[in-house]
Amino acid sequence: MALAAFLPFLNIAKMRILKLTLVATLLIMSGVMKAQQPVPYISLDKMPNIINCLPAPPDTASEMFQHDINRFFWGKEQRLNPERAAMARRDAVWGYQNTLDTFEDAFGMHISQEETPEIWELVTRGVVTVTQIRKAPKKFYMRQRPFMYFHEHLLTDGVEESDADLSKDGSYPSGHTATGWATAMILAELNPAHADALFARAYQYGESRLIVGAHWQSDVEAGRLVAAIGYSQLHNSPEFCEQMAKAKAEFNRLSGAAVATDDNSDFVRITDVVPDAILEIRYYSTYNFVGQRIDGYQAPIAMLTREAAIALKAVSDDLKAQGYRLKIFDAYRPQRAVDHFMRWAQDLNATEMKQYFYPELNKGVLIPDYIARKSGHTRGSTVDLTLFDMRTEKEVDMGGTFDWFGVESHPDFCGNPDTGKYTGGKSKAGRSITAKQFQNRMILRQAMLRHGFKPLDTEWWHFTLKNEPFPDTYFTFPLK
Repeated sequence: MALAAFLPFLNIAKMRILKLTLVATLLIMSGVMKAQQPVPYISLDKMPNIINCLPAPPDTASEMFQHDINRFFWGKEQRLNPERAAMARRDAVWGYQNTLDTFEDAFGMHISQEETPEIWELVTRGVVTVTQIRKAPKKFYMRQRPFMYFHEHLLTDGVEESDADLSKDGSYPSGHTATGWATAMILAELNPAHADALFARAYQYGESRLIVGAHWQSDVEAGRLVAAIGYSQLHNSPEFCEQMAKAKAEFNRLSGAAVATDDNSDFVRITDVVPDAILEIRYYSTYNFVGQRIDGYQAPIAMLTREAAIALKAVSDDLKAQGYRLKIFDAYRPQRAVDHFMRWAQDLNATEMKQYFYPELNKGVLIPDYIARKSGHTRGSTVDLTLFDMRTEKEVDMGGTFDWFGVESHPDFCGNPDTGKYTGGKSKAGRSITAKQFQNRMILRQAMLRHGFKPLDTEWWHFTLKNEPFPDTYFTFPLK
């Protein structure tokens, strides 16, 4: 009886202990979370006061505000483009990893705390240092956001961000824009070869704030200025400069350095080694997936490293005995051309050649599925080619065009490239190739493999020398 009477007190004691344990756990977790927040390189009191640097937001009776209104309606029109609207929604997600993921394609490398710790620390602490100065003017002016002004909802309401949360925060300047621009500035210093693509993406990142209805145009422009003003102070921090050096070392180690040089002494023209090769250099012309001549193609020539060209001569001799000549679409590709591809791919409105090269695809999926920041072509030992029939004096029918983005270009489409057997079948779009077309692909493939080249599993025309002499070097000299 005495024990039974005591049990309620034991239960109360257990509950109190459990409650205290839970509180202690939450406090510990809170401390861990706070410890994980990036520490600015420079404290706020030593940074410029943006209220003293920038003018006040435009008065509602001014011409500048009328421009803000016009741009708001421009942003609403962009929502009609599903790809651009989806990008704007993704850009609205707040967080370090999301921001870095946004710039991954433009930067050419995935950045994470686990995989690239030095770059992660450089960017997160740098962005915190730069963007902390936006808070004072936002609170000081408490400018009404456009979705509130027009009594509408955010495009992102209830998904990436909410009307209720943003209604409590001033609109001027745009914090998202400042974050994106600061990120691009730091990454461009780290990887200057990709500055064009990084700032192009940062510009879109700011425009996304107009599209979702979260900011006025003048907010976005002020956000870029905030980033520039804050960034100007970063190099006053010895700790930032030291971290930049660590991040550059990490980047160079992981990416392989591009050689910015006009020295092409290790390269030869393909036609000097294979005189009867036919050249149709697509990126010198306008008939390619971009629809314009590509940067770095100053002449319709094809070059390879000496080793790759010699191996290609053996391929040519082999195929000539079978009645074929080689037709070259592309070989060495300057890094500036790859950068051109990246800029084009990020412009979702540039779709002039869509019907010819990617009719079933949304342009937004081209990176990284079909276009990469680093290309094997830039190392100088990769070639894109097909066969020319010497008897018919026509290009051999491969059942698909060079640079077609789709499964129809895969070597295993309608057959097994390892056995050379045709199996038939169709793509989702209802396309197929014949047994003869598949066999033509195999003739080219087998000759390339016999003489030291390796294939790509997504393009029947693409081959790389197995023992390429510059496996980690990306050249920039133009074809001229």
